[in-house]
Amino acid sequence: MTIMAAGMKVCFCGCSYTIFYFLLNFCYNNYLSAAGSLPMVSKGTHVIIPLVDHLEDERWEAKIVEETGNKIKLSVNSPASAVIGLYGLSVTTSSLKGQTSTTHNSDNNIAMLFNPWCEEDTVFLDDDEEREEYVLNDTGRIYYGTEKQIGARTWNFGQFHEGILEACLFILERSDMAPSGRWDPVNVVRVLSAMINAQDDSGVLVGNWSGKYADGVSPSAWSSSVEILRKYHTSNGKPVCYGQCWVFSGVTTTVLRCLGIPARSVTNFQSAHDTDVSLTTDVYLDEDMEPIDHLNSDSIWNFHVWNDCWMARPDLPPGYGGWQAVDSTPQETSQGTFRCGPASVNGIRSGQVYLKHDTPFVFAEVNSDKIYWQRNLDGTYSQVHVEKKAVGHCISTKAVGSDERADITHLYKHQEGSEEERIAVETASRYGSKPDVYSTAMAEDVGVEVKMEGEGPRMGTDAKLSIVVKNLSSHPRRTTLHSQVAVMYYTGVLRGTIKKEQIPVELLPNEEKTIDWVLPYQQYQNQLVDQAALMLTLSGRVSETQQVLANQTTFRLRTPDLTITPLGEAVVGKEMAAKIIFTNPMPRTLKDVMFRVEGLGLQKGHEVVVGDVGGHATVTLTEHFVPTQPGPRKLVASLDCKQLTQVHGVADIVVLEQ
Repeated sequence: MTIMAAGMKVCFCGCSYTIFYFLLNFCYNNYLSAAGSLPMVSKGTHVIIPLVDHLEDERWEAKIVEETGNKIKLSVNSPASAVIGLYGLSVTTSSLKGQTSTTHNSDNNIAMLFNPWCEEDTVFLDDDEEREEYVLNDTGRIYYGTEKQIGARTWNFGQFHEGILEACLFILERSDMAPSGRWDPVNVVRVLSAMINAQDDSGVLVGNWSGKYADGVSPSAWSSSVEILRKYHTSNGKPVCYGQCWVFSGVTTTVLRCLGIPARSVTNFQSAHDTDVSLTTDVYLDEDMEPIDHLNSDSIWNFHVWNDCWMARPDLPPGYGGWQAVDSTPQETSQGTFRCGPASVNGIRSGQVYLKHDTPFVFAEVNSDKIYWQRNLDGTYSQVHVEKKAVGHCISTKAVGSDERADITHLYKHQEGSEEERIAVETASRYGSKPDVYSTAMAEDVGVEVKMEGEGPRMGTDAKLSIVVKNLSSHPRRTTLHSQVAVMYYTGVLRGTIKKEQIPVELLPNEEKTIDWVLPYQQYQNQLVDQAALMLTLSGRVSETQQVLANQTTFRLRTPDLTITPLGEAVVGKEMAAKIIFTNPMPRTLKDVMFRVEGLGLQKGHEVVVGDVGGHATVTLTEHFVPTQPGPRKLVASLDCKQLTQVHGVADIVVLEQ
């Protein structure tokens, strides 16, 4: 039975028994003869599932939803952080008098997958059409050729085909990854990028660029992942011959989608292969301008195909979640293994190559400069020419909902030749093996920071921040700040840019200048997601010194609190009331507003339907309840509305004995 990580439904049959408890054990080495570790509760591989009256999120639990004769049906919750893979199911039952107990082991295993429909899952993707494309679509297009002659071929991913789920889980079992680490898609994707190639771990596909394929299948002959994965599985892990980049990518798309991770195949034309982590593509010439072959190990491929996968990146700073580049084609080793990624596409775009995993390599593929070096008579080398637009063209993937080609170059790099793109290149180079390849700033005497007044902008009003630029030198300074603000999920995933502008700044010697920055309400009112978070990114270059300026600031639009005022004396067994007041902070009407009210020892949790609340309107609700427990208690309330989240309030109430 296949389920998603946010929940499952299972049916059990009994014979005049009542359920006592049931448990899940992770199936170690399901396909291998070698003995595996014992399932453990502490590692999330042994789960005891209790029966409860009401299901709650983010925990293992079960509730009886139907009883028919000697059959009962349970609805089971699983947390979004559950370990993915195969579980075995055991059910322990006891008689009504508790005299007899029996344990039944199910013949059917349960497959737990990531869930891009679940908001708590780190692979959550909130666009229905994109989920349809990047998770559910079992066919696609892979691009090849040259940037001026782009070809396309249809590829059958077949992630729902019979036997493919078993093959994908088998790949995980073949890896050295501990099952306890399989809750994290970052770990899973990194392991899979190594296991799709057979270079050093008996993975799925053998790479071959020799042109000799007589003992296998020519890479260009494949058009489907299904046969490849089936061959690997049924042969108990014998690598399949042969693959090249588009085959590695097609199989990776299949495996990731099958496991519930949104994924797509991506083609980069004029794709650089940086072999020395210089973040440049280097060409070495002798004194007569002839190539020095043994030094020219860097190369530029006509095209190269890898993958994007979608996930939050809680292991990185905010703003670097979303699309992540992952490459299963064996090119260079990463921590001793042929694998690549996941690397934040946002990090690649901005040149933040210090971010894990393998961001420098992917950056060089899409945005390195091609630098020509000539050998001098004394054996040293000098730069003689730089091509700034040599690599990373027409980065392509299949469009959502059609067979058209979508150009996503803008996601990987700023517009070629723009100031932002040049800043990204030079920022990246500082972390490479040739940090001085670009001229360094003559001085670092200008600073930029973002400040907010008080507790920050409030929902429903223009968001106002202050950009403070300081000149610490005794000379005038000029720069142009490039600013953009993007909506951000609380997980750090950026949803999209909603405002961009350029701000010219001129500073006198030792001057500090404050620039008022405003995001009008009209520009964000229909763009926000839960938590109402935004990220402001600033970058620029000082004209006189070439100093690079950069700043990223995250902020949220503050929402109002619910005001809760107790009415009357709080005594056990005596009715009292509380007044709850809410004022809509926005000039627009809130639709389908609902309050949720609860107080332990005061009253059970329940919902109060309010309906529509007009712009800037105030709603007052009076709750009547009878306290049941003495002592300090808290009455809590929250507002439930799609257009406005994170609105809540609390009142402290001391309940006296009767």
